[in-house]
Amino acid sequence: MNIQLTVNGKAQEKEVDARLLLVHFLRDDLGLTGTKIGCDTSQCGACVVSMDGKTIKSCTCLAVQANGSDITTIEGVAPDGVLDPVQEAFWDNHGLQCGYCTAGMIITTVELLKKNPNPSDDEVREGLKGNICRCTGYQNIVKSVQAAAKVNRS
Repeated sequence: MNIQLTVNGKAQEKEVDARLLLVHFLRDDLGLTGTKIGCDTSQCGACVVSMDGKTIKSCTCLAVQANGSDITTIEGVAPDGVLDPVQEAFWDNHGLQCGYCTAGMIITTVELLKKNPNPSDDEVREGLKGNICRCTGYQNIVKSVQAAAKVNRS
């Protein structure tokens, strides 16, 4: 099947197998390896991308389902090479360790802060509940989201 979509602001047109998952299209066909494959069961959130402004788990979305959509991956969060405030906050507040979950956490945080620019710690935890980190214990992730929220509000 032929699909046309925009990925990180760049138009893409490709012939794909109807069974190809979006995560494999992004990683294998487009070389955007920031989107990770963690579980293939929609549990961990390492594969989260933004599709038409809403976060989705790309390991359970077919590439053909994204036809006509606007996709943002972690590579598209800072297209000019300058870190987004969310990325900067994760860096400054040690919201990452191994980094495997970080792309999904950041994409999810960007959407969370658009919906709720001043979340409580409990709202941050609720907003990130579909993303699993096996390293940090989440405290520094919550701290990072709060720091990004503060920067975005100023």
